[in-house]
Amino acid sequence: MDIIGAGIGGLTTAIALQQKGIATRIFEQAPKFKPIGAGIVLASNAMQVYQKLGLAKEIAAAGIPISTMHLTTPQLTAFSKIDLSHFENKYNIKNIAIHRGKLQEILVRQLDAKQIHLNHQLQTITEKDAGYLLAFKNGETLFSKQILGADGIQSKVRNSLFDDTTIRSSQQICWRGVCEFQLPKKHKNIFTEAWGKGNRFGFVEIAPNLVYWYAVKTMEQAYGSYTTNDWPSLFTNYDSMAQELIARTPKESIHVAELTDLLALKKWYKKDVCLLGDAAHATTPNMGQGACQAIEDAYVLAACLQQTAQEEAYAKFQQIRQSKVSYIVKSSWNFGKMAHWKNPLAIGIRNNLLKMTPDFINRLQIEKLFQLETISG
Repeated sequence: MDIIGAGIGGLTTAIALQQKGIATRIFEQAPKFKPIGAGIVLASNAMQVYQKLGLAKEIAAAGIPISTMHLTTPQLTAFSKIDLSHFENKYNIKNIAIHRGKLQEILVRQLDAKQIHLNHQLQTITEKDAGYLLAFKNGETLFSKQILGADGIQSKVRNSLFDDTTIRSSQQICWRGVCEFQLPKKHKNIFTEAWGKGNRFGFVEIAPNLVYWYAVKTMEQAYGSYTTNDWPSLFTNYDSMAQELIARTPKESIHVAELTDLLALKKWYKKDVCLLGDAAHATTPNMGQGACQAIEDAYVLAACLQQTAQEEAYAKFQQIRQSKVSYIVKSSWNFGKMAHWKNPLAIGIRNNLLKMTPDFINRLQIEKLFQLETISG
């Protein structure tokens, strides 16, 4: 079985399939794995999957446990505090903040190096006989009978073989970075997101004295106007720590991108091809569930492929996963829009409502994210 894309979703899928006795080849466009990228919070649902795959302890040791989430004003005064200890006790696992590069490194070690084919950027897919001819940018061509598209929101697999593809812009732009920084004790083991007027700033420690941060702004002009060097001035009304985190990060390592998602596909599969992760159901990152849902996909898809014939397995996989990912895509979109309100009166009402939300309501909402689906035999 051939997997296109060696991101978190593709690698986790290969590991899950390997543990089910299903061999894979992975094709990745990057010429080599580099410790680059930003941070990621592996929520309880993702960590439960890694626990089942036997990787949770190693991943936890390489990251930082997160036990609380704070929504705050630009000056870091919290108006919503969500304690995650209930879920830590329920699932016997913690949420872990970790560098994406470190996570990728851990996942790659679980696989045989011969399985992973780097410098293989997929160019075309052609249906041929009882399979597909894959042509790569490096000039190599290969025949494949079974393809899993784990190649992200701009998926070449999806764009080549599926018709109903629409990428939706949130009209928000995001800068991400990682820098060495000693967080004050009051911010440790906490995921913090500060909301301003039409913008927000988040940060979390992902290793000792290593902080991942991101800054998001509603786009009121063309994309290119926000990629100039003076963009940090858009966040000067935030706590001084925000400016310090930005300043401490090498400019060349700051990633900038427009936040987008994928409108729902009718089918994630076609004959011998199945999409997963962002290729199937990309979401905006506002709920921190993009990679987590790809990780869940990996676990469910592997279980389905072990239980039943291929196309039937793909149909079962989508049936199990579709309701949850649809909820997350919709909720994340709405959450991102709400975070960027600009009217001071509306902002005040929003913050007070969030402050008054009972703990049990927050728990019910988070439970929808953290509970894994049941895979019947």
